Amino acid sequence: MNRFFETLAVQRWDDHRYYHHCRINQSLHLLSACSFLVAYVLLFIDPAMAAIVAWCVSMLSRQAGHFFFEPRGYDEVNQATDEHKEAIKVGYNIRRKIVLMGAWVVIPAVLWFAPSVGGLIEPASDLSGWVHDVGIAWLALGVSGLIFRVVQLWLTQGFMVGVAWATKIITDPFHDIKMYHRSPLYLMRGERLDPMTHVRAHVGDEAHKSVEAEKAEGAAH
Repeated sequence: MNRFFETLAVQRWDDHRYYHHCRINQSLHLLSACSFLVAYVLLFIDPAMAAIVAWCVSMLSRQAGHFFFEPRGYDEVNQATDEHKEAIKVGYNIRRKIVLMGAWVVIPAVLWFAPSVGGLIEPASDLSGWVHDVGIAWLALGVSGLIFRVVQLWLTQGFMVGVAWATKIITDPFHDIKMYHRSPLYLMRGERLDPMTHVRAHVGDEAHKSVEAEKAEGAAH
C-alpha cells in the first residue's frame, strides 16, 4: 500500500507542477471539480444526466484550461520542454485528449443520424430520448476511456501505475478543490501565472542531489 500511495502522490505532483501554471486553468479546474462532484451525485439518480454534466461542464472547462490557457513553451520552472512533458505524461496528453474529445463530439451526430446505431440499441422516439441516449453513450465513452488507459499503463509501466492513475482521475475533483480553491482570488488580484515557488524549490533540491550524486560517483571511480 505504501508503494501505491507513493505512486499516486508522484502522479499528482507531476500533474500539478507540469500542467497547472496558469491561474485561469487552475480556476477552470476548480469549476470542473465542483461540477464533477454534482455529476457523482447524479450518477446514482440519473446516469445519463450525470454524464452530460460531466462532459459538457466538467470536461469542457477542464480541457479548455489546458488547450487555451496553459503555457505550452519551454517550462522554466521545471527545466523541461513541452515535448518532454507530453512524452512522459502518464495520463492523456494533448494528442490523446484530441482523440477523446473528438469522439465526444461525434457521438451526438451518430445518434442523431443513426438513432439505432445499426440496430444495436432501441432508437429514440423523441428529443428527450435522444438526449438520454447521448448521455449514456458519453458515460460509456468515459468509462471505456478510463479502462483503456489503465490497461495501456498496465502493459507498459505496470499494474500499480495504472491503478494509481485511475484512482487519481476518480479523486481529482476532491484534490483539485483542495489545491485550487484560492486560484480565482489570485486571478482577481491580477496574478495570471502561479509563481510555483514550491515547485522551484523542489526542482532546485533535485538538481542539487543529482550533482552531489554525480560527484560521489566520480569520486568512487
